[in-house]
Amino acid sequence: MKATHDVFKTILKVSQDADTPAYVVGGFVRDFFLERRKEPTDIDIVVEASGIAFAKQFDEVLKQEGSLVEFPDFDTARYLLPVSEGQTIEVEFAGARSEKYRETSRKPAVVQATLEQDLSRRDFTINAMAVPVTVFAKTKAPTKSALLQGLTDPFDGRADLQEKIMRTPLDPDVTFSDDPLRMLRAIRFAAELGFTIDPKALEAIHRNRERLKIISAERVQEELFKLLATATPSIGLILLFQTHLLDIILPEVANLDGVEEVYGHQHKNNLVHSFKVVDNVAEQSDKAWLRLAGLLHDIGKPGTKKFVPKTGWTFHGHEHLGKKLVFALARRLKFSKDLTDYLAKLIRWHLQPISLMDEGITDSAVRRLIVTMGDLIQDLLILGRSDITTGNPNKKERRLKNYDQLKIKIAEVLERDKLAAFQSPFRGDEIMAAVGLKPGPTVGKIKTAIEEAILDGIIPNEHDAAQAYFEKIKDTYLKNAEPWELQT
Repeated sequence: MKATHDVFKTILKVSQDADTPAYVVGGFVRDFFLERRKEPTDIDIVVEASGIAFAKQFDEVLKQEGSLVEFPDFDTARYLLPVSEGQTIEVEFAGARSEKYRETSRKPAVVQATLEQDLSRRDFTINAMAVPVTVFAKTKAPTKSALLQGLTDPFDGRADLQEKIMRTPLDPDVTFSDDPLRMLRAIRFAAELGFTIDPKALEAIHRNRERLKIISAERVQEELFKLLATATPSIGLILLFQTHLLDIILPEVANLDGVEEVYGHQHKNNLVHSFKVVDNVAEQSDKAWLRLAGLLHDIGKPGTKKFVPKTGWTFHGHEHLGKKLVFALARRLKFSKDLTDYLAKLIRWHLQPISLMDEGITDSAVRRLIVTMGDLIQDLLILGRSDITTGNPNKKERRLKNYDQLKIKIAEVLERDKLAAFQSPFRGDEIMAAVGLKPGPTVGKIKTAIEEAILDGIIPNEHDAAQAYFEKIKDTYLKNAEPWELQT
């Protein structure tokens, strides 16, 4: 199986053998008309029969080249098919159905339906078009006219594609209430495709926003990252804020909105600033985690905001509070431990490069920054550069030049001082053997003292230099060691 066209030919064979009509639906059809998609990674198929039974027949024809995952509650099956080295096509087979969420349930009730009824349950008209699989199986490059001849488009999705508007097939209150995640998808698609959302749908999102609370954190998280992956994430983020979905997903970010004034002193709107930071990150990196860090980096500011006479507004310690808030936020949205630790570290230290520049870029300070951040040092620099949103061009140019200098300095120190995976080159077992210590706090204190000396530039990051330094300081620590740490 080497190409998408071969997949469609196999689906057509199963369709003909089973005498079961099969249709390509959803994003594949939409993106074909928009000429967005090169080689697809996912294909949605609707059959006017059992989706699982059809998928099993597909698997038999392919002689189990891929892996089949069944979802009996939805009469749906997902087939993961390797098509080349490092590439997999995901084909989802579903029986034509309708589904509806109960008032407080995260799982919809599913019943069989006609093709048109199945299309009516789709999120948006631009995703509610169906084309017989025959059209894609006959040729590797079907024309738009061929698609139009076989197109089932009961809700004028093709016209909405041309007008670049997001509408729902049914009353938007029904569509969004049935599956509240569609509200997030509307905003994500608007940002991704550059479409506008129909005013009626936009109003319905605001009305139904509380329904989003019944959706699992995992599904919300997935949509959030897809939104952050768009070229200009602030488009979607602004829509989240305007519809108040942001209040539900990330209230910590929504709380950044607003400007206070005391005696003529104002602070900037930290929500607007954060959205700008995310866009700045997006210009430099495709990493969704880093873009999220940009969105969250100032969430500690509302809780630390203070007006100081003769100074103005301050947010001292907001990086520490922000780190604490991230852990609570991550539990709510069920972030992985790796993602949580990543966000916490970047938020905690996001001010450090600026502080370091203000105090002067010394070798010692750079060493400490490198050791603290480890592999995240480059992400921290991107976040720091992105945090410069001042409208003063001179100030902005000066700050960016400082970051250029810091980046060069970090590269020099890394090369010279060999700080990757930094720790004392004179190891704990050597310390214990040299002076007869058992494992305990004194060994740790000696190692820390050696590491501090290296970071401060007192000694080079070399084994012999570290051993010599150990000989100079050991007596100070040994006289304060606990009796049980001394070997007898």
